[in-house]
Amino acid sequence: MTTPQIVNAPRAHSLKLSTLTLAVGAALLLSGCAAFENSDLFGNSGRSTTSASNSAGTTGVATDVGVAARSFEALSVTAGSNTGTTVGAKIEGLREELRGLQSTMVTQTDRVNTARARATANSRDYHETKGAIASRLQRGTTPGNPELVTQWNSAQAELDSISADINTMSGLSTEIATNASTANYLLEATQATFSLSGAIEEDHRQLRILQDETRQTTVLIERLLTELRDDIARQTTYVANERSSLTTLANAIKTGELFGSGLAVSNIAPPAATSASRPAPAAGTPALVTIRFDRPNVQYQQALYTALSRALEVRPAAQFDVVAVSPSAGSPDRVQIGQSQSRRNAESVVRTMNEMGLPADRIRLSATTRGDVAANEVRVYVR
Repeated sequence: MTTPQIVNAPRAHSLKLSTLTLAVGAALLLSGCAAFENSDLFGNSGRSTTSASNSAGTTGVATDVGVAARSFEALSVTAGSNTGTTVGAKIEGLREELRGLQSTMVTQTDRVNTARARATANSRDYHETKGAIASRLQRGTTPGNPELVTQWNSAQAELDSISADINTMSGLSTEIATNASTANYLLEATQATFSLSGAIEEDHRQLRILQDETRQTTVLIERLLTELRDDIARQTTYVANERSSLTTLANAIKTGELFGSGLAVSNIAPPAATSASRPAPAAGTPALVTIRFDRPNVQYQQALYTALSRALEVRPAAQFDVVAVSPSAGSPDRVQIGQSQSRRNAESVVRTMNEMGLPADRIRLSATTRGDVAANEVRVYVR
């Protein structure tokens, strides 16, 4: 399933959440210049920082880079001697595929970091413009001041630029998800090669080394993909809240006065995260929805929307558990691959619920394995 693109249009549908509100926008100081931190867009997870330039040529904009390209550059594929066996030839083919995948990930990670830097630079420009408007309104001005109208249009354009950055990262997320599938395939293929006949001891020694290197690559790709998807979810909420804030400013410009104490200072709600301390619902608890991912492109959105709507009609304050369920049967590598795929499915379901209007703080994500399921599932429970 591809990551949805950000468009400046109203949602086609929304849950009936009379008591629910979207997470509010990033913190602002309305004193002539806006205060803006990278954590407003990208959170604060101990990532390293780098510098980038915005479209106006301003340098020194720091942005979180998460899994840096150097993480993939530090990986290597150990060369092996030619054993002269068919298994040895198979191993060399797998090595070449892994080298190609690592090279691709270096390029894609550079593109992710560039998009993050650009989004941070655009956000700084936006907050400076917005802070200037608010400061002028607090002092009082004429109704419909054309100077403020021009500044408001600039802020709108800068926010549109952030939306474009989110679209770029959404496209990268789709590409990296494909590479994650490739890495899982290579891990499976490496494991399967152990069972081929005609191998010598040296073949199996080289296979074990290749298996370890493939696992390292898979872990890094999964980490980058998780970071990127969290960034996209956070920034999508941020942009939605700021569009609402701009509407409030537009009304203030019409009257020439910013009523009250100014725009509220609040924090962006972080995306839901799995916590080991949060157990899955007890066995036997009926699920509100069970989505079986036993084929590509499962269309679950309408059924999920209907079920959530009915649940919220009965319990407006309901919260939800989203549980990634994967089979526990099979080899350790196959179980690991199933867990990764099931978690990605669950994250996609959570994003869909967010897009339907359910706030992230009403959703709890967890994962489990079961021996009585044959394919990956995502189960949604009411709590």
